[in-house]
Amino acid sequence: MEKQKILAVDDTPENLDVVRSILGGSYNILLAVNGTLALKIARAQQPSLILLDIMMPGMDGYEVCQQLKSDPQTKHIPIIFLTAKDQVEDEVKGFILGAADFILKPISPPILQSRVVTHLALADQRRDLENQVAARTADLRQTLSQLEETNCALQRSIEETQATQLEIVRRLGRASDYRDNETGLHVIRMSNYAKVLALAAGFSVERAELLLNAAPMHDVGKIGVPDFILLKPGKLDEAEWHMMRQHPHMGADIIGEHDNPLMVLAREVALTHHEKWNGTGYPQGLKGEEIPISGRIVAIADVFDALTTQRPYKKAWSVEKAVDLLKQERGIQFDPLLVDHFLRVLPTIIEIKERYAEESIPPNRSM
Repeated sequence: MEKQKILAVDDTPENLDVVRSILGGSYNILLAVNGTLALKIARAQQPSLILLDIMMPGMDGYEVCQQLKSDPQTKHIPIIFLTAKDQVEDEVKGFILGAADFILKPISPPILQSRVVTHLALADQRRDLENQVAARTADLRQTLSQLEETNCALQRSIEETQATQLEIVRRLGRASDYRDNETGLHVIRMSNYAKVLALAAGFSVERAELLLNAAPMHDVGKIGVPDFILLKPGKLDEAEWHMMRQHPHMGADIIGEHDNPLMVLAREVALTHHEKWNGTGYPQGLKGEEIPISGRIVAIADVFDALTTQRPYKKAWSVEKAVDLLKQERGIQFDPLLVDHFLRVLPTIIEIKERYAEESIPPNRSM
């Protein structure tokens, strides 16, 4: 079988040698020492993945990423930044431009190998899902006369997932390529809310950090939901709601079963974040402490951010109104003790909300 192509871009030849020594046995490694050459090789060779340095003379990695994501020929290629820049704002900028992941230098061979395998596998899964959704769309057009045109569910979702993960394997969830505003800064805010709430609930720093990185994958299953349901402006009918309720199972299937603690937690969150404390949630109808605490935490963080953020179809609720709802749903939808913890750390939650505030709301996007 022909080896998959990986393009490594770095102005330091020694760094390229390191990448080639780590990955060369399993992949066909293409090398570029500047951004201009990287663009040329990417368009001509169509690599399966790009490893991109940020700090380069002339055209830096951010500009290279922006041009790749603006070009229909290359926008589908996952990009992992290999960089010494370790500030949150550097990562946020890269994710907004469409990067799938960040790996800090000096490079750890096991981390680089694991991330590459993960992103190539996700790309394969996205292609498979795109084919499945296209077939489903064709069937729906035949049976539902009112649907004149249905977009492939994954076409939008793949674009959306490019900007979604806060940090993936320290940023895994964001590798799902969500592009819309909800799953851009939304996942940054809600995953930070989840971390703060986890610490308040007694998590260790390490366990809370793991939840921060797993939480962005909570809605990855929505890439399998057709656009006519996901983007529907009105209420869903019974059949559409039944399909929507499948997204936790689809998310768990996409993530798969692994030994890696982050992957295990991401799957748990994706599967259980719509369960309710009183047992009326979905998909399993779990009740109380039957629901993993990770799912209970993410449920609160996700709902609070959804309520307090403006969307094309609604105005943002005030923090006070959202807090009132949490109190009303204490012991009904939400774990009562976790609601108490959330209210106790509300000043920190508000700081995060303001730090990652939305600047604009794109039209016609769905939660």
